[in-house]
Formats: sequence, structure tokens, C-alpha cells
Amino acid sequence: MALRRDFREKVQADMKRDPAFRRGLLSDALESLLSGEVTLGKELLRDYINVTVGFPKLAVHTKIHVKTLHQMFGPNGNPTARNLFETVAYLQHAEGVWFEVRSTRAALRTKKRLSLRETKRPAAMGH
Repeated sequence: MALRRDFREKVQADMKRDPAFRRGLLSDALESLLSGEVTLGKELLRDYINVTVGFPKLAVHTKIHVKTLHQMFGPNGNPTARNLFETVAYLQHAEGVWFEVRSTRAALRTKKRLSLRETKRPAAMGH
């Protein structure tokens, strides 16, 4: 348990000190939620909220009761989509970042097309 506490304290110190690390943690939390790792996503969001805006300020801005927010991001919490998305929208605003969701399949197709374009060279170019 001490290792877990030490690790959490280090992560919190890094979040306070390094904006890129903080944004990365928020991104990881959202990616976890979207990939079905809900428990991990909620835990990361809870840590992020505790270090950044705090639950009382989040409650004021989202108009979600602070106790409800604590329950949402607790181990047995099951946030509604509305509450979760309102929370994520505020956290993005507070951090000054905007995340967007893209299809992996579409991204892979685009990357494949780009790599095909890069490898095809006109035959009449000096050869």
C-alpha cells in the first residue's frame, strides 16, 4: 500500500509541475474510458480532478452536486453519460485543451494512402 501511495504522490507532484504531463493524464483517462477500461478511466479522472480543479469547483461549474461527483468517480460509481460528458467538457475547458475522437480504422486507411502516395514515384523522372 505504501508503494501505491508514494506513486500517487509522485504523479500528483508531476501533474502540478508539468502541464504536458497533466494533459497527458487527462488524455489517458479519456482513452481508457473510450476503450472500455472504465474503472481505470474513472480513477485517472478522479486523480486529475483532485490535483487540478478539485471537486467543489467542478461541482459549481457543472452544477452536479459534489457528493454525486465523488460517487461518479468512485470505485462503484456509474456516471450517466450526461454527467460524464459535462465533466469532461469542463475539464477540457479548464485545461485549455480540446480532445477529439477519431476512428482508428479511418486513421489507418489515411496513413496507408499517404504511405502509398509517398512510395509511388513517376517513372519518367530522370530514369
